[in-house]
Amino acid sequence: MSNVNTSSILNQSVADLAKAAALVHQIHWYLRGPGFLNLHPTMDKFLDDLYNLQDEFAERLITIGGSPVSTLKEFDEISKINLESATWNKTISQRLEELKEAYKYLAQHFKEGIAVADENDDEVTADLYTGALGDIEKTIWMIEAELGE
Repeated sequence: MSNVNTSSILNQSVADLAKAAALVHQIHWYLRGPGFLNLHPTMDKFLDDLYNLQDEFAERLITIGGSPVSTLKEFDEISKINLESATWNKTISQRLEELKEAYKYLAQHFKEGIAVADENDDEVTADLYTGALGDIEKTIWMIEAELGE
């Protein structure tokens, strides 16, 4: 049995989704090259999706009596997604590879969230993670398709 409780896994998700959104925002601003016209608005959609997921996880945490992390400092301290200063020297493909890795991390984390919720007999949280996992996996598929994988 895991020693992680539902509140801590939900807070991890809130922080990770914030950092993933920051990465998408960074990519949105630093895109240059073939594919820009299609990818620039796609990043807006990805941002909206991540913010909506973050809100759902935070509200679930509040519903079960927890307190979601809410500052940039907390997001940075808790999140396992690495975010570095942007440069102009990366190709669109390199940026999409970074994004794919962040989304793959989220998929693995959401699987852990399902397991933790199940261990704590929290079907609602498990369902939330299951739906989010489906969304993230679909996004991974779309990024991989754009990369020609």
